[in-house]
Amino acid sequence: MKKSAAVLLTILVMLVSIGALVQISPDNMKIRLKLPESFIKKEKTIKNPEDIMVLVNRRYKLSEDYKPKNMVIPKVKFSNNITAEEKQMRKETADAIEELFNAAKKNSMELYVVSAYRSYETQKGLYEERVSQRGKKEADKYVAEPGSSEHQTGLAVDVTNKLGSKGQLQQDFGQTKEGKWLKSNCHKYGFIIRYPYGKEKITGYNYEPWHIRYVGKKTAEEIFEKDIVLEEMKK
Repeated sequence: MKKSAAVLLTILVMLVSIGALVQISPDNMKIRLKLPESFIKKEKTIKNPEDIMVLVNRRYKLSEDYKPKNMVIPKVKFSNNITAEEKQMRKETADAIEELFNAAKKNSMELYVVSAYRSYETQKGLYEERVSQRGKKEADKYVAEPGSSEHQTGLAVDVTNKLGSKGQLQQDFGQTKEGKWLKSNCHKYGFIIRYPYGKEKITGYNYEPWHIRYVGKKTAEEIFEKDIVLEEMKK
């Protein structure tokens, strides 16, 4: 009898322990594990993708079927290997990039668009290709997962100089006269350097001196003056 009581007590203790880990929904009586917060992937689907201040990153993602409105091709120079899709950008971005490139030309510099808009499917292909070549850890340093790329908004533009237009973007673009001018002046035309050096832990991406993002002149000026990034503006 004592042995049966001990077994029963053990079973009760086990049930209590399981109860601490399990939540039963009264609606459908399905059992769900209560996982610690660190196990939950805190991704959020963006609800205001047309806002020029929209925050897109590893946490805040665009839907698979989102495509921006009012897409146009600006009257600027493009790199040799750019696709027809990547020449497109939102109208406000195109107007601003024309202003920016004209200002650079007046300062005896030529800038080229390497990549602007990319669809969800295009980004997916780029990401999967980089993962297959270098592995996920290395791919994540520079290439955004589909849905988490600013290029899908039509507000982001990768730019380079004449030399870069014939090859691949490299970090040393930031050390060229064009890269230095871009960093010091793009805010005057509504753009920010989206992934600046020293902010990697906040943006989630490595330094990219060629990646600029349209946010409007007032916001760009504030971000430049405060030396912050878009994630810090949203706080």
